[in-house]
Amino acid sequence: MIDVEQILFELTNNKNVFDPNFDLIESNVLDSYNFIELISILEDNGISIHPTRIDKELLRTTTGIKKLIEQSRNNK
Repeated sequence: MIDVEQILFELTNNKNVFDPNFDLIESNVLDSYNFIELISILEDNGISIHPTRIDKELLRTTTGIKKLIEQSRNNK
């Protein structure tokens, strides 16, 4: 199981990522650099997320990112 919160914490050093409803984009915690790093880490763990084919609203929270991961697993 991929620990999304821990990955984001390691990328951002922001404890708010542990709040499942914290808006990562509005707060600028998930900026373009961290987004690329997150996608890279997920790909290294066998999760393929195509940024141009996803509902970007799901990137706003860790809950949404977990849904993206689950969708990716279901599409294999």
